[in-house]
Amino acid sequence: MSRTRRTLADIARKMSEIDFAMLLTHSSRGHIAGRPMSNNREVDYNGDSYYFAWDGSHVVREIERDPRVALTLQGEKRMVLGRPGIFICIDGSASVSRDQRRFAEHWNKGLDRWFGQGAATPGLVMIKVRAKRVNYWEGEEEGEIRVE
Repeated sequence: MSRTRRTLADIARKMSEIDFAMLLTHSSRGHIAGRPMSNNREVDYNGDSYYFAWDGSHVVREIERDPRVALTLQGEKRMVLGRPGIFICIDGSASVSRDQRRFAEHWNKGLDRWFGQGAATPGLVMIKVRAKRVNYWEGEEEGEIRVE
């Protein structure tokens, strides 16, 4: 593997092409629990990711008990120019917001499938994941970006 120096903007461009992320939390018994979350194709990634969930769900309870989380994303599955797509792992901390006024900032119409009344759906919460470290692998390249 060769070490490379990509920027957060480089990684953001790659993330904008990925539909889903796996959000990993710590269960009440200390196990790692994961679930797919819509990546919303947030192009202006600055270290913050936003996801929506139901209040009272396992993911919300787990984050409120232990905010340490990870996100994993995988780009193209097929070989592109003889190289596999990108793999990204984000280490960070999460918080839960119940302030519906902020939901619209991060909403997209694709989420209506899961939340029928859009950003005004009763029982909806927004999860914010703040990255601390981003690791990536693409073909022979790998690297780490510290987000402060």
